[in-house]
Amino acid sequence: MPRYRRGFDLDLAAAHLRRRDRKLARWIDRIGPLDVGERWRRRFDPTDALARAILYQQLSGKAAATIVGRVEAAIGADKLHADTLARVDDAGLRACGVSGNKTLALRDLAARAAAGEIPSTAEMARLHDDEIVARLTAVRGIGRWTVEMMLMFQLGRPDVLPVDDLGVRKGAQLLDKLDEMPKPRVLAGRGEAWGPYRTLAGLYLWRIADFAAPAKPPVKRSQD
Repeated sequence: MPRYRRGFDLDLAAAHLRRRDRKLARWIDRIGPLDVGERWRRRFDPTDALARAILYQQLSGKAAATIVGRVEAAIGADKLHADTLARVDDAGLRACGVSGNKTLALRDLAARAAAGEIPSTAEMARLHDDEIVARLTAVRGIGRWTVEMMLMFQLGRPDVLPVDDLGVRKGAQLLDKLDEMPKPRVLAGRGEAWGPYRTLAGLYLWRIADFAAPAKPPVKRSQD
């Protein structure tokens, strides 16, 4: 049974992308190396990460962080697990600002975690990307994009291209100088040339989208 390590050689991946795609090569040289390896060395808990992903959905970072802080205070712990989430009832979660749908999602996640359906990081090291997607998207409120973010940023899998992500699609539009963002299926086909390092290609597409975004106008400050 193969084992999948966390992370990959970024220099090797960048060299591969340069050889396979001249347009992307020019952007790689323009943007420079990406320092993402540190995230792959951090310990993380899949259940806790999924619970936080649920809480952060469709909210600004600041608003979501406030709600997460309230939930942590309500359960008396900084890890969102089946046992700790059981310390607060649904009314308590709503009092923290958690919506009804997210409460149901957290309960489903907790039940699946208690039943051993959420693989640990050690178990994930023996699972192919598609197996992880299938296992985790079974959780209410967890879609493919959320799992792809975990594969890219926590597990460091080398060949993940989130074709539904607007930032990635925008970067691809700018890369190829298209009139509109490519459809996910078209982008998936375009990305075949970047394998087996589509993760790094996706990271660069995000940076291309950010790099090419118009500068925000300066904010006028009031006089003292």
